[in-house]
Amino acid sequence: MDINGPAEQFIVCSRAIYQRVINMENIELKSLVTEDGYLELFLESGELPEPGDEHVIIEMQASPINPSDMGPLLGPADMSTAEQIGTDENPRIRAAIPEAMRGVVAPRVGKALTFGNEGAGIVVAAGASELAQSLLGKTVAVLGGAMYSKYRMMKAKVCLIMPEGTTPAEAASCFVNPLTAMGMVETMRAEGHTALVHTAAASNLGQMLQKHCINEGVQLVNIVRKQEQVDILKSIGAKHVCNSSDDDFTEKLIDALAETGATVAFDATGGGTLAGQILAAMEVAASRQGGGNAYGSTVHKQVYIYGGLDTSPTTFKRAFGMAWGMGGWLLTPFLQKIGFEAAQKLREKVAAEIKTTFASTYVSEASLEDVLSVEAVQVYSKMATGEKYLINPSK
Repeated sequence: MDINGPAEQFIVCSRAIYQRVINMENIELKSLVTEDGYLELFLESGELPEPGDEHVIIEMQASPINPSDMGPLLGPADMSTAEQIGTDENPRIRAAIPEAMRGVVAPRVGKALTFGNEGAGIVVAAGASELAQSLLGKTVAVLGGAMYSKYRMMKAKVCLIMPEGTTPAEAASCFVNPLTAMGMVETMRAEGHTALVHTAAASNLGQMLQKHCINEGVQLVNIVRKQEQVDILKSIGAKHVCNSSDDDFTEKLIDALAETGATVAFDATGGGTLAGQILAAMEVAASRQGGGNAYGSTVHKQVYIYGGLDTSPTTFKRAFGMAWGMGGWLLTPFLQKIGFEAAQKLREKVAAEIKTTFASTYVSEASLEDVLSVEAVQVYSKMATGEKYLINPSK
């Protein structure tokens, strides 16, 4: 197909491709909460819509399972109870939702929902607009939900065009992790901090953040819980890595905070005592610089919780003075706050560095059918560091 010819040829080609696409059913991964207290995952076929003038249809070839996908996809279901209730031709998994948690998902009862925050694929059909037509045959990355689908229709203007030679698998994680990493650094700067702390730091996101901080000349204190995670970060150039399993964790953390001057942290664990430990360590590090009073140091210390790897309550002891804050941080509000143009510049930076700073690795690539096995769901639902799954809906 020649996509360099006149606009009329674009439209002819697009319609020809669309006719071939529409003859193939769209398939979507769906999640359903039942009246009797179960969560079910299954595949559902549907009619592929015709693209409007400003839209394109993307054959989805790669979509990651991010921690941010897990909550909506699996809800509070106990995946240790997962069982296969479908057939080889129509796989279907069911898992029990604890009775105490059923009220949380009551609004979802009887509604089959689609999920998948981000992904990448090839544009196989397009509307009549010049921009839409220009994307035909291109590899693009997109953010917008329902990415665990064989095809996805999106507005052309929100598609991120990938550099020549980039595969959909390489482009799959263009948004959630890279933009979160850059968003953390931009938030740090906007609020007047000069260095930052990150927990669960050996994750795919954590490794991106470490590389980005090196590129930007920003000092980063990483917190992990295993020696092998320390080794991972050290291998990519991390200077400050504190292992929370070490007996001298608190002392090492205080030393790293004093050396870097980090006064803002982004915590992926959410629950437990870690956020409070970080604030207390920041207070001790700040007191080394003097300038305190009866209420503690006057340096503002901030922890943003952006994840929920630990689902227990967040608890802390008030051992960090009065100049502190603890709150939530999410990517979407951050992008809305900075506006479309600023966000687009960040997206373009991701595309330019998708094979270096923002490269992702996956433990397995699975088809939509593969995801619906008891063995697979019990692995990817753990959200373990280094065990990130990639779904290929066209596989």
